[in-house]
Amino acid sequence: MLAKVPVDLRRCQILGLVGTAFLAAGGETAGALPVRELLTPASPGAALGLVGAYFGVVLLIAAWLLLGRLVRGADKKPSTRELMAVLIIWSAPLLLAPPLFSRDVYSYLAQGAMADAHMDVYSQGPALLGGPLADEVAPMWQNTAAPYGPVFLGVASVLAKASREELPAGLLGMRLVALLGVALMAAALPRLARHSGADPAAALWLGALNPLVLLHLVAGAHNDAVMLGLLGLGLVAALGRWPILGAVLVTLAALVKAPAALGLAAIVVLRIRAGDHPAKAVLKATASAAVTTVVATAVAGTGYGWIGALNTPVSSGNWALTSLLGRATEALLERLGSDLAPLAVPAWHAFGVVTAVVVIGYIWLRLRPRPVYALGLSLATVAALGPAIRPWYALWGLFLIAAAAPSASVRHRVAAVTGVLALATLPSGGPADAGQLVLAVSGGVLALVVLVQALQTAQAPATGHTA
Repeated sequence: MLAKVPVDLRRCQILGLVGTAFLAAGGETAGALPVRELLTPASPGAALGLVGAYFGVVLLIAAWLLLGRLVRGADKKPSTRELMAVLIIWSAPLLLAPPLFSRDVYSYLAQGAMADAHMDVYSQGPALLGGPLADEVAPMWQNTAAPYGPVFLGVASVLAKASREELPAGLLGMRLVALLGVALMAAALPRLARHSGADPAAALWLGALNPLVLLHLVAGAHNDAVMLGLLGLGLVAALGRWPILGAVLVTLAALVKAPAALGLAAIVVLRIRAGDHPAKAVLKATASAAVTTVVATAVAGTGYGWIGALNTPVSSGNWALTSLLGRATEALLERLGSDLAPLAVPAWHAFGVVTAVVVIGYIWLRLRPRPVYALGLSLATVAALGPAIRPWYALWGLFLIAAAAPSASVRHRVAAVTGVLALATLPSGGPADAGQLVLAVSGGVLALVVLVQALQTAQAPATGHTA
């Protein structure tokens, strides 16, 4: 259907803007709202909001796919500056929208308040804080230690203090931090693409204008935006004349979320390719990372408990591959009456980690001349084989794959995965029941009907028919 739609940049801008506007409006009743504003899923307001939100998501995906056609076209391809403007336009309605697709931002604020109060966030959960902020955290995470590094907790602490723990100000602050991360991602992508021999416009389309970025990094205000922004900026610095700065920035990214530490391997490879002796490149990267870690941890004042907190437990219903296999194996062993049943999930998680290490090693052996692409595939492997997965985890690898994809077919496959994952989570961030699934599908079908009508209207002058 979309293949027949006449494409121009303005049409893409408007369609995506309408999509994010409907998403923001639907989120007012169906989003991850503060507990005092939550509606029951069966209430008319929540039902209408869910339909509107999914209506907007499907329109946004359609606008993104149409924009991709324009980016791939031979004539009138949009410039990177024009694509940056599209990103701003599409993001605008989400700036003041309630949190969407996850309640993690409430955990961020509560953990920031704990750090500001000099509580040990790496041994205690938000329940220790108590009060309005802690009440917003999902029950399953109330007694869970923070899995984030000192850099992010330092930022969260500053926001908690600046907002005086007032929820609206804190949420806006977290979203602005996420937007800054997305801006850094968008700034890094064209530079990384040029280094990798890829099309900068295509990289920006796939890596920054991606619906997952808008839905989860902007609307969801996830700290993955900060991690990826610092990671991209660090790689850009390493490509230039600032390898030590690059290692510092990549380390800061890892001190937001640990997977970014793989970026140090790319820094080392880039420096070796630039003429550094391997031992010298490793020593520089290691020393820069160590100093940065010590200084950042001292400034944040959180201590080194984040190292142990990397083992923070995942939710029991997690749908990561190793978790699914672990639960299936556990159920089978229980039916067989085996005492090994409780070990099934940990065993599969361990197997996933070992497999990821092997796969990442193979990736770097094969793709060492292409470190940005190798890093993207490595981060995708960590997300796929780790003990926990969320739709926005796909962005870890997607961001760099977008910058260094060797062919259009790779980008097409990544785009297909994006479309599926963009529809995988309810705006409330909670599990879906049958009624909510019906409402979500209804919203998406309604959007498709509108798109068909728009197609017929757009084609009418060309075929000689009147509307």
